[in-house]
Amino acid sequence: MFAISGPVPWVPHPEVWVLVLGALAIGGYSAKVLQPKAIAAGYPAIHRRQKIWFGLGLTMMWLASDWPMHDIAEDYLYSVHMLQHLLLSMLIPACFVLATPRWVFELLVRPDTRLWRSFKKVSSPLIAGALFNLLTMFLHWTKIVQWSADSAALHFSFHLIIFSSGLLMWIPVIGPISEWRLPPLGQCLYLFLMSVVPTVPGGWLVFADDVVYRHYDTPFRLWGLDVLADQQLAGAIMKILGGWFIWITILVIFTRSLGDTDEVDRKARQDRHRKRNTLPEQQLASK
Repeated sequence: MFAISGPVPWVPHPEVWVLVLGALAIGGYSAKVLQPKAIAAGYPAIHRRQKIWFGLGLTMMWLASDWPMHDIAEDYLYSVHMLQHLLLSMLIPACFVLATPRWVFELLVRPDTRLWRSFKKVSSPLIAGALFNLLTMFLHWTKIVQWSADSAALHFSFHLIIFSSGLLMWIPVIGPISEWRLPPLGQCLYLFLMSVVPTVPGGWLVFADDVVYRHYDTPFRLWGLDVLADQQLAGAIMKILGGWFIWITILVIFTRSLGDTDEVDRKARQDRHRKRNTLPEQQLASK
């Protein structure tokens, strides 16, 4: 066994740079050219939070797709591969969904068209959730991992697929079309179900006695990390880190729903108090 203790050799990825710069250009064009027209049509301006989410998503997309994470994930460590997939399938799509104003979505998918109705159906909780979980299971099949490692084009296609499924998965929770979102308790239940299926391949990797993915069983061990330890770390990332992210999101949604309920109750009490105070005045006025 040979341990690689130094840095991973730098490899340029111009396709990633083009992708990131293209996304940045689209964001700039939307803000500078399309936004004034949207505001004139009655839509709200892009919020500062949406700009932050866009910047965060773009930064993570660049880090996950470029050197050194891409090269380590593809050739050295499956645990880094798992972290990369967690970013591409869950965190980065969430950032871009949160960053998307409604008018941008309606510009891309015209309301009341066949495409609009098709997108609404595909992004429904049942279909979007099923697609996301089926892809999670499918892409961790040993043969699929090996085929992905052997073909750069297939590897890129899988990344595009998991990113797209992640976008769909978040639509019922934080999508720009508010009427497509589930109610808060429905969002919590939906996300809970999203956290269950990934524990299966995650637990399988943690407790496997033998090497699952032969592509990563190489004599050159980056940072001296043993292949089984790398495999177990990958399972822990999938099961624990991904689970924590979903459960933190559930906690935020549940806390906000309680806050909204308290606000509704407070306004209702104020209305009742106002009616009680105005009733005697109305009775005197009638006399």
